[in-house]
Amino acid sequence: MKTIDPQQPVVILGGFLITAEAYAPMAEWLKHQGVCDVLVVPMTRLDWFLTIWKFGWRRALDRVDDMVKQVQQQSPSGKVTLIGHSSGGVMLRLYLSDEPFQGIVYAGSTRCDRLVTLGSPHQAARATPLRAMVDRRFPGCYESGVDYVSIAGKLDLSSEHASSFSRRGAKASYQRAVNDDGCLGDGLVPVESALLTGARSLIQDDTAHGGLFGDIWYGSTQRLDAWWHFVVGCEF
Repeated sequence: MKTIDPQQPVVILGGFLITAEAYAPMAEWLKHQGVCDVLVVPMTRLDWFLTIWKFGWRRALDRVDDMVKQVQQQSPSGKVTLIGHSSGGVMLRLYLSDEPFQGIVYAGSTRCDRLVTLGSPHQAARATPLRAMVDRRFPGCYESGVDYVSIAGKLDLSSEHASSFSRRGAKASYQRAVNDDGCLGDGLVPVESALLTGARSLIQDDTAHGGLFGDIWYGSTQRLDAWWHFVVGCEF
């Protein structure tokens, strides 16, 4: 069993169309827990639109790589923890691999020994081509030296915590992901899609995919404490 230093630096890659400021409270909260440094990958909405194509993924992962190498120099363990929200969590699975992508080998698993995903659509019946490629080429906990942790949310669409946006669109989103519009999820991603096969997993009640989907999401202080202590409280 291996213990990972809870104070090692963190690099956060957000979700599709969500800009870096949405993750600033999470970054500050993690610093208050003793994490030595926390960086959020800067992504504009245009940057996210470009991730429809491979070169857009390459641009995003190049930024991840730059930030990982930057904070690794201050890491007490010599390693870095990755946190990916939504699409960011799927993209970081590719970053960990030592297989070439768009002419570059990131081999992020040589520098990062933990990946935490928050509401990431890992397994989906109708995934985008690039997400499907990741799950096909790097299934489950692909890198043996990495602690994979997946966090999923359950949101009661009839509760006060769900937004009108969730109530209108969740069932269609669930249907596209797992062919079941009656399943449980965070308002966008079903639980069974967010739980990466083989990963340590936590399901959080009353948790929305993001601020658009409900008043409490993975980055809210009401949820951070529980999932972060689940992450750092176990060996792997």
